[in-house]
Amino acid sequence: MTSRIVVKIGSSSLTGPEGGLNREAVTFFAAEIAALRKDGCEVLLVTSGAVAAGFRGIGYDSRPRLLHEKQAAAAVGQVMLMQAYQEAFAGHSIPTAQILLTRTDFCSRRAMNNAMMTVEELLRQGAVPVFNENDTVSVDELKFGDNDTLSALVANLLKASHLLILTDMDGVYSGDPRKHPDAVRYEHIEEITPEIYAIAGGAGSSVGTGGMRSKIDAAKIATRGGVPVFVGQVKKPGDLLQAAAGTGKGTYFATRLASLPVKKQWLGFMSTPLGSLYVDDGAVEALLHGGHSLLPVGVRRIEGSFHSGDVVEVLGPDGQLLGRGIVNYDDTQLRSIQGLPSREIVPKLGEVHRLEVIHRDEWITLR
Repeated sequence: MTSRIVVKIGSSSLTGPEGGLNREAVTFFAAEIAALRKDGCEVLLVTSGAVAAGFRGIGYDSRPRLLHEKQAAAAVGQVMLMQAYQEAFAGHSIPTAQILLTRTDFCSRRAMNNAMMTVEELLRQGAVPVFNENDTVSVDELKFGDNDTLSALVANLLKASHLLILTDMDGVYSGDPRKHPDAVRYEHIEEITPEIYAIAGGAGSSVGTGGMRSKIDAAKIATRGGVPVFVGQVKKPGDLLQAAAGTGKGTYFATRLASLPVKKQWLGFMSTPLGSLYVDDGAVEALLHGGHSLLPVGVRRIEGSFHSGDVVEVLGPDGQLLGRGIVNYDDTQLRSIQGLPSREIVPKLGEVHRLEVIHRDEWITLR
């Protein structure tokens, strides 16, 4: 069976320190991907770099900060970026195709399925699909976040065998190696724990290692969907082949899970929750370890306005996210029966479609 690999390349790997597209870098990565294809792999490329590539071309002296300025720069830079990829891959007789997406595309299961069918056909025809966020129309609340999340969603949906996230850092360290020379690199991470997140830090954190938080977020999504992840460097010829083979310069995130069905992927990572349910310890045990549905008796607090069939998130007594599910009640109905045992539901509401607040078949654990 042909291996299907998603490669994600960040802006810093494709542009110079002062902005502008680094054509030599694009040529190098195209050659690395071509070598991967010669090795029998299908390759999908997720790229950043449109804003960084385009802001000087449109006349800005420095990277813009206002949304409409970034979008204008992206409109110019995306053309430059795709032209560079097209020319670089043409040297290897490989056609390329542009796929621009926003979060709203993933929120619609129909749009998502149509996009994936298109990508499957492109792969059958031997093309390299090049994904990027549609920065020209995206707003902050619809953005993926440095395309790391986008790469994980693509890898899961297309059932990739690996996700390779390329960055300036050669993996995840126990601290920032630029400030702590004794920091140790993790070769393999079997489970993404709170301690791993603490090491990565947040955006702008003093312990953050080059945007590593968003890459760990992406690794969590991908591994939850059954796709192992590499985060590290590809700087020399042959490095990408080594990364795919398990001997790359970086950190490998393992997964013991099987590929998630498309419906579960949508529910867990692409849907938009319209409310929150806080549940008691018994419900936590039932949902996380018992394989059971959520019943009204376990619901302690309700936030938001939603209808039957909407997606809600479920949190434990400590406020920690447990997962998401499709709710069977309107919020007003649920408020009137929360905490009640099942035998009291019908007398309270009359005939109901389902007793469960969230059926186990409409649930995904995210803890």
